[in-house]
Amino acid sequence: MKKIFVNGYGSIGKRITKFILDDPEIRLLGIGKHTPDDTIKDILSQGLNVYVLQKNLHIFDKYNINGTIEDILTECDLVIDASPSGYGFYNKQKIYNKHNVMVIYQGGETIFGDNAVSDLIFNSTVNYEKAFNKQHVIQGSCNVTGMGRILNPLQIKYHDNIIRFDLTLIRRWADLEDIKTIVDDSIELVKNPHHANDVGSYLGSKIPVFVRAIKVPTRQMHLHFLDVRFSKNVPSESEIIKLFKDEYGIAILNKAKSTKEVRDFAESTKFNFKDTNMIHIYSDFVEKTGDTIKICYSDDQTGIVIPENHLLLQAMLFKRNYKDAVRHTENIFNMSQKKKLLETYFATK
Repeated sequence: MKKIFVNGYGSIGKRITKFILDDPEIRLLGIGKHTPDDTIKDILSQGLNVYVLQKNLHIFDKYNINGTIEDILTECDLVIDASPSGYGFYNKQKIYNKHNVMVIYQGGETIFGDNAVSDLIFNSTVNYEKAFNKQHVIQGSCNVTGMGRILNPLQIKYHDNIIRFDLTLIRRWADLEDIKTIVDDSIELVKNPHHANDVGSYLGSKIPVFVRAIKVPTRQMHLHFLDVRFSKNVPSESEIIKLFKDEYGIAILNKAKSTKEVRDFAESTKFNFKDTNMIHIYSDFVEKTGDTIKICYSDDQTGIVIPENHLLLQAMLFKRNYKDAVRHTENIFNMSQKKKLLETYFATK
């Protein structure tokens, strides 16, 4: 049995902890905490262990801490770093490198420049086996993960016929559980978003990807508008929908009109954390115009990267065959069942 340590307990860390506890092949050693707050009570109430940096022990005096992060790293096979954006690089420099441990980082980290933590951004549908024998890997951000799920099937089928991908990302302002962040009544412009470079790192540059992004005052998922320009023989709307029909982690919603509808349905069916863990293509908004196919889909923000983390740890720890890895992830997340429930509900809504 492989032993895993989760460093951080925010939106990502809580979800990752849940799937580790549900997986009989891996054992959770504990959770790393860097600030003394009420989430420690939540962790301890589940009977889980809490570890902190040696230098921070004094600020956790009133909690029943199990030990230091430095000590627990000597026991684990892999760390899943669920720290806030940018802290993964700090953790790598200060603690991970000293312990020669395998680490999965989240999408707030980068493979570019002086703050790079890895040379690989993982997307299970594109580069699963490239994570074999890697010690440090980034799980792509929610937007980058979703873009990979959509762009890769298109690139595989139509690579000789596509001129370019143009994406407009309408990003949620904050996660559902993030009550500390104030959602402003404003639309925030994002200059030079990282998403095109991140996706290009694993899809390659044969077909150019152009991205622009804005943040809007909502917590209810991301929404992407994708324009695919073709050089000839533009596929029909039905052909595009058929292409994604059997793709893992993609649901085709026939009558959905808002991201909140999708989230509310997920809550009504008691999906963990209200997550669908997938992409939702709005089939009513798939449109052929001249040389362009227009696709609109929503991205389950934090939820979409959680099964990806599970697939990534299988690649790094077990070097498992991709189909077997998906089968094991399916046993934990029941994504096929969620997909069926979503598609059935929105087809008859």
